[in-house]
Amino acid sequence: MVKKLLPGVRNTEAKLGKLGYINGYRPLYVRYFSSMVGVGMAKFKPQYRRLLFIDRRLREGYAGESLPNCTSLAAEWETSPKTIQRDIEFMKWEMGAPIVYDRARHGYRYSEPDFMVPAVRMSEGDLFALCLAEKVLRQYENTPIHSHLASLFTKIQAYLPDNVSVFPALMDDRVSIFPEATTTIDPDTWQMAFVALRLGRTLDISYRIPGHDGPYGTRVDPYHIVGYRGEWYVVGHCHLKSALRVFAISRIRGASVSDDRFVLPKDFDFKGLWRNHFGIMIGGDELTVRVRFRSDQAPYVRERDWHPSQQFTDEPDGSLVMTFKTRHLFEVTRWLLSWGSAATVLEPPELVAAVRSELAAAATNYGR
Repeated sequence: MVKKLLPGVRNTEAKLGKLGYINGYRPLYVRYFSSMVGVGMAKFKPQYRRLLFIDRRLREGYAGESLPNCTSLAAEWETSPKTIQRDIEFMKWEMGAPIVYDRARHGYRYSEPDFMVPAVRMSEGDLFALCLAEKVLRQYENTPIHSHLASLFTKIQAYLPDNVSVFPALMDDRVSIFPEATTTIDPDTWQMAFVALRLGRTLDISYRIPGHDGPYGTRVDPYHIVGYRGEWYVVGHCHLKSALRVFAISRIRGASVSDDRFVLPKDFDFKGLWRNHFGIMIGGDELTVRVRFRSDQAPYVRERDWHPSQQFTDEPDGSLVMTFKTRHLFEVTRWLLSWGSAATVLEPPELVAAVRSELAAAATNYGR
């Protein structure tokens, strides 16, 4: 079986035990496998079914009055106690199962009640999707989340059956994904943001706004974290402004989790809040945007979902009018400028003025 490694994954034997890997990378490509396979120890399929049985009994015994032991498990599965003992040792040392023997109750149990032996079934499409996911993962190489995703991905691959083989070059040569331009995020800041979010604690930050002299300090109650076009943002209540604000994590110059707790407002609905937004910026009254796209560009506009509220109207001359709702025009303006002369803003008036002003300023850069 060919081992499958991830970019940037070093020897992690200290963390992953016998599943640790050496430095290197080979992208996945599925060559052959049965239509439905159980992810686990493929060459020990009868054993793996027995491991799942032991796992189930260990989890049941954790909450029950009695614990399973080698004798009781062997009698139920109709095998020998020595076989069960070997299985338990295999689960402990090869699968990292936190199994302990409880002498007072004369049986085995998990020291971590939430542990479960993985029993995932994958089709051919699932495994091919896993191959593509490995390539998508590369988009996050410059972010702190990459190492965590890489570790998780490596663990998943460790349970692929032996009848799954790979061609290292084929996925690289035949499938490509162009990533978004990403920002650089400090790992400690990233960690603090997610800890504060998980624990419901106020986050003390030093924040830098582009174009300003220096960072300023504020406190934020993190309600939500969202990734958008290569950047990650904290959405929450800003104590300094006493309002909901969006903070780019890459612009946070220092962060610490305070002891102060906050309660997520019952009326906070992230999906509802962003339903009528074009981009990441929030605020303002709801506006109706209407834009006419030239006939030669109309097919390209129609084939994508640009906004949840978008509606299209065909014009007699072949042009296309797009209508949608938004509460902020900054990112709408940038998007419309990318269409050049193919887009004409019909409303609202403030968007017409903004686009006209930007185009006039841009023209002066070329001596007009």
